[in-house]
Amino acid sequence: MPTLISPKLLTLLLACSAGLAAAQSAPKAGAPAAPYSAAGRKARAFTTAQGTELRLAAAAAPLAFQPAGQPLETQVCVFVDPNHRFQTLLGIGGALTDAAAETFFKLPKAQQQEFMRAYYSPTDGIGYTLARTHIGSCDFSSAPYTYVADNDAALKTFSVQHDEQFRIPFIKQAQAAAGGKLTMFVSPWTPPAFMKTNHDLLHGGKLLPQFRQAWATHYVKFIKEYERQGIPIWGLSVQNEEMATQKWESCLYTAEEERDFIKNFLGPTLAQGGLGDKKLIAWDHNRDLLFQRASTVLDDPAAARYVWGIGYHWYETWTTSAMLFDNERRVKEAFPNTNLLFTEGCVENFRFDHVNDWALGERYGTSMIGDFNAGTVGWTDWNVLLDETGGPNHVGNFCFAPIIADTRTGQLLYTNAYYYIGHFSKFVRPGAQRVTSASNRDWLQTTAFRNPDGKLAVVVMNSSDKKQDFQLWLNGQAAPTTSLPHSIMTFVVD
Repeated sequence: MPTLISPKLLTLLLACSAGLAAAQSAPKAGAPAAPYSAAGRKARAFTTAQGTELRLAAAAAPLAFQPAGQPLETQVCVFVDPNHRFQTLLGIGGALTDAAAETFFKLPKAQQQEFMRAYYSPTDGIGYTLARTHIGSCDFSSAPYTYVADNDAALKTFSVQHDEQFRIPFIKQAQAAAGGKLTMFVSPWTPPAFMKTNHDLLHGGKLLPQFRQAWATHYVKFIKEYERQGIPIWGLSVQNEEMATQKWESCLYTAEEERDFIKNFLGPTLAQGGLGDKKLIAWDHNRDLLFQRASTVLDDPAAARYVWGIGYHWYETWTTSAMLFDNERRVKEAFPNTNLLFTEGCVENFRFDHVNDWALGERYGTSMIGDFNAGTVGWTDWNVLLDETGGPNHVGNFCFAPIIADTRTGQLLYTNAYYYIGHFSKFVRPGAQRVTSASNRDWLQTTAFRNPDGKLAVVVMNSSDKKQDFQLWLNGQAAPTTSLPHSIMTFVVD
């Protein structure tokens, strides 16, 4: 007599059998993805070029890829291989400073709305997703200030009331314009004067040993208060420009002093305050001493356990050096699990009659391509907005921003730096992975990413005075195109 199977058991067995079959036919976890092919794909080109009206301008027709054999040495090519992937993009953005906020609120309402769309809309603007702001005052504040009364080591008087007038409302508008989410990290320029060896907010000085714990607690108070006011904080750096004695707010740390402050005070205090998940960034200064600082901090396991990444700026050029991208590569070689983050850059020595200089944008393009190719996961410009003086700035350190507000007329002036940044931020989105890209001519610089939606974004910058025909070459498929003199292009491959 045959064995009878209950309907319930039969359903269970069939479900298990179907699950097993699906598991056997599905790709195994960790299996390599199918090789990328450009066959049948098209690329949309967007261009910004000197001496033209082209600003993030879409080409009239897409490029079509066709089979291409071995290129000759005489053929100019940009090679892209999406099968080799590297770091994942955190975001691209700029700093929301007192100066930017104060300038913003001097604009007419229509220009305020235009500004927010220009930076934070991914469709009508360039889609910023990353932001930085300062703990306490910085040079781009109208005057120095702190959040605690003098000699209040217990921090009982701590208050961010100063920021509630301009900066906090400004940040909240930027958050809203970005769709409710903006990855924000914070950086101090100086501890309160009574905590420092020179008893001055400005002109360098060092953190006095007896105030290390109070200062570590100060970070926690700031982050918690900003979050209480509706501004989530993703991360923080230890100190802005910690090897520079500036005429503005500054504080010095040797590599050993920063290492010890992280492992003995700041790291444990963040953890004890329930903020152990915040991303802690060491250095936050120029590329020239990047490896020395990173190795000193990260070779100590007790400090390294708290450090998410190493931040850096581009101002090593004050020494007449070129940008030192190889120093970033040395850090990634030695510490492959540590993140690199570009935390600040701007063009110094503002002059209103130079807002249309093409060199502004090319400096950004050179840095962004070099930094991404060296392994950086995010890129943060300095002030998102300044006025017609390159300020406000309480020590006369006037600089350029990608957008300048002429508060005399209420108009916004877009430098070409805005468009150069946009060739990255608009088309390379958070979660994108960098892929291999290479050029066979040094006047065509390139980097490339594959976005979460599968589309490729290939950036090509021509820093020469000549028009250049070239092939966009992807694994045996190529599309002919042309780069104009002093231009930047982004190709979006579907």
